[in-house]
This record gives sequence, structure tokens and C-alpha cells, in this order.
Amino acid sequence: MRMSGLKTLLWAATLALSGIAGAAAQTYPSRPITIIAPFPPGGPSDALARILAGPLEAALGQPIVIENIGGAGGTVGVTRVARAEPDGYTLLIGQWSTQVVNPVTYNLAVDVVNDFAPIALIANTPQIIIARKDFPADDVRGLIAWLKTNPDKAQAATVGAAGGAQVAGMYFQQVTGTRFGFVPYRGGAPAMQDLMAGRVDIMFDQAANAITQVRAGTIKAYAVMTEQRWHLAPDIPTIDESGAQGLHVSYWHALWAPKGTPADVVAKVNAAVVGALADPKVQQSFAAQGQDIWPRQQQTPQALAAFYKAEIDKWWPIIKAAGLKVE
Repeated sequence: MRMSGLKTLLWAATLALSGIAGAAAQTYPSRPITIIAPFPPGGPSDALARILAGPLEAALGQPIVIENIGGAGGTVGVTRVARAEPDGYTLLIGQWSTQVVNPVTYNLAVDVVNDFAPIALIANTPQIIIARKDFPADDVRGLIAWLKTNPDKAQAATVGAAGGAQVAGMYFQQVTGTRFGFVPYRGGAPAMQDLMAGRVDIMFDQAANAITQVRAGTIKAYAVMTEQRWHLAPDIPTIDESGAQGLHVSYWHALWAPKGTPADVVAKVNAAVVGALADPKVQQSFAAQGQDIWPRQQQTPQALAAFYKAEIDKWWPIIKAAGLKVE
């Protein structure tokens, strides 16, 4: 009888705990959610997170806190999220550089490829080749000619050492046979400030980060690194038109959670993101930032997982062949 009574108590306790766990999952979120942007304020990752914050708050019923944790090309912020509790209260706005490039170029303390649960692709913007407004070359062909005549004299700004901007720059060097140096910055905003001030010469940047200054005339644009002209700046030629065929690079952003985050929590956040991306005000704000929203069918966790694998398959051999590593 005593053993039977003990079993009954254990069974009742198990049911109670299951009920508590179920209630906790059903009531997510019950407190503020933090989205970590792994770069300083003012760059594209920060801007996208802040545009989404309001609609996500409305959908989820809790405050959305944007925390900027820059450093080491975004790896500091990414590591913070990878080590966070997988409860849906700490999320990451990651992108091509932090999720694809850094796992090869940095000796990381976390496994970026396997330590995150995909939530949704958010935005995409082409890479653009830009320069200080008084740089001698007027187009890509002129840029290539100048760089060949003046090897190692130009300096290209990059976000972080051995990050996405440097990968794009090295890809350009390989295809064009040019040489120039790289100057790393903690984020896109300070890099742009120095380019505008003429302290660096060129940059392979996210178009979203550069388009406002291009339109203002404070820097010059040579080409978007795409096959077709970018609809948000149709006057800027493509890299294919400019004589460097096939040099295609784009920066995408996506939302991630720590691995092990419950599937129903991921689904709830995904639904909130999908709703936000369908909001005309969000779409207008993204367009003003130079960001293209992914088609609806590409906004699922499964689509992000498949796309991410394809990006790794494409870029890892290129990066490894270049021997690019952070010293």
C-alpha cells in the first residue's frame, strides 16, 4: 500500500509539473524579449531590429528590447545569444557575415551553425562598391585600373576583421587581380563615417548601409554586386555591366533563437515576424533603409534552414580557399 501511495504521489507530481510546463509554454511571452543586434547602433542590423520592434510588441504583447553588443565582427553578440537560455526571451538578428563568414574566419567558442534555431528570413540587400567622393576612379573599370597602377595604396574599410566586407573585397581582388589593404571597424556606421571623411578610400558595403549617403552625394557608388540592377537604385550599374562578371554578393538578415528553444515558441515568434513584414509601414521603412523583404514562402523557419545550408555550401569553399582567418 505504501509503495502504491508513493506511486500515486509521484504520478500526481508529474502531472502537476507537466501542467506548469504547458501553462508556461502557452503564456509565452510573459516578460520582455531581448533582440541582440551584434553591431553598434546605427548600422543595418540595428535599424532592422528597431523597425520590427514596434509591430512585434503589438503581436506578442510584451516589450521588445534591442541590445547592441558589438565587437569582433559580431561574434561577441552572437556568442551571447548562443549561450542564452533557450526560452524565447533572447533572440539574435544575424546576417550573412555573422552566420556564414565568421564560423570560418574566427576561432569561435560556440558552434554558430548548430547552436541556433532558425526563426525567419527578414531582409536582403545587395553588396555595393563605394568610395570616398574624391577618389580618382569614376567607374569600376577605372577603379580596377587605378588599383593595378597603385597596388597596396588604397585602404578598404571593413566591418570587423575577416568579416563579410573583407570577404567581398578579397573576392573582388581574386577576380580582378588587384591589391589593397583593409581597415577593420566595429560596425558599419563608424566605417561609413571614416569613408565620408576620406580617412579610407573604398568599401564593399551593404547597399542598405550606403544608399542614403550615395543619394546625398557624400560618397560615390561604382556598382551593385548583382546580376540585375537594384530596383531601389536603378541608376547604379551592376558589377556584370561594369566588367567584373559574376562577382555577386548580397547581405541577408534573419532572426534566430538559441538551439533548444521550444518549437511552439519559435512558431509564435515566426508568426509575429511574418505579420510585421506584411505591414505596409514596415515595408515602407525597410525600403527606405535599402532592404528587400523576402517573399512570404521564404519567411518560414524551414526556408531559413534550407537557405542557410545553401549559403554555407556556396561560400565556405571560397573563404577557405582564400585562407582568410582572424589572427
